[in-house]
Amino acid sequence: MKHYSVYVIQSEFNGSFYVGMALDVQERLKEHNAGKSTYTKSFIPWKLIYSEEVGEAPLARQREKYLKSTAGKNFLRKQGIID
Repeated sequence: MKHYSVYVIQSEFNGSFYVGMALDVQERLKEHNAGKSTYTKSFIPWKLIYSEEVGEAPLARQREKYLKSTAGKNFLRKQGIID
């Protein structure tokens, strides 16, 4: 069984956040910083500020959608992860 993680990265360029999912978060962060993602390439460099192992892809996708929602952003704020 593959274990996906959900992650939050922050741009050191402008402070924006990006939520995603990956099998290997560190490898995915390298891809973001190499400009291989259309959305994130304009805001390089990125740093990892949060990740959690979720499990299989459908669960990870569900958690990713939650963290992108208002409720998920409020969760991240309460945890002190984002402002």
